[in-house]
Amino acid sequence: MASKKGSSFLDGAAGLLGRTEIIAALLVVNLVLNGLVLTELQAFSPGDAAAEAQPQAQAQPQAQPQAQPQPTTAVSADDDPVKGDENAPITIIEFSDFECPYCGRFYTETLPQLEANYINTGKVKLVYRDFPLGFHASAKPAAMAAECADDQNKFWEYHDMLFENMNDWKSRGSDAFKDYASELGLNTATFNSCIDANTHSGEVDKDTADGAAAGVSGTPAFFINGVRIVGAQPYAVFQQAIESILAG
Repeated sequence: MASKKGSSFLDGAAGLLGRTEIIAALLVVNLVLNGLVLTELQAFSPGDAAAEAQPQAQAQPQAQPQAQPQPTTAVSADDDPVKGDENAPITIIEFSDFECPYCGRFYTETLPQLEANYINTGKVKLVYRDFPLGFHASAKPAAMAAECADDQNKFWEYHDMLFENMNDWKSRGSDAFKDYASELGLNTATFNSCIDANTHSGEVDKDTADGAAAGVSGTPAFFINGVRIVGAQPYAVFQQAIESILAG
């Protein structure tokens, strides 16, 4: 009897030990699997994904077009239209073409910010000079029309109307120019005579010659206290140049 009981006890102990080992093994497997899952979750956690994306997002502005440092160029403002305080410490001279889509982009995307932050606060004045490109057939007539509007102190209003209605006046020509003058309340007889006589052809040509002499070959082109910026650059490029000058 004692022998059988001893044998049963040993068999039971062995069975218990076997189950313990199995349970322990399962626990180990479970821990390993949990560890793998945790590792996978960490590898794709939003925090890390954001951290990995952050350098890319920070680098992206560097991909934006940047104005390269340029030597100062002496450029005359001539007697062309000025937006802002005549005594502003910074002068931006813009050479532009009313038919140029990049000039239109500057008008819609960058100029409003420059007006709000610098022109309306008396820090910057903007001078507009004509540089109609030869392959834009309607650009010089538009420039002459704006000069005719300037004769009646409505240049900037006419400037805005030209940029906002490019497709209209490109197709309708002088009829559109005359309609805009009427809409702005100009003396239409005087304006129409100015248009029909090409009164300001020489003025537009002089602006173009002055721009070419300063190195302008495309539009828009800008000189910020003589420092050249080429193309429809983002507002940040102008801001950096202006702030650098203001800082002395």
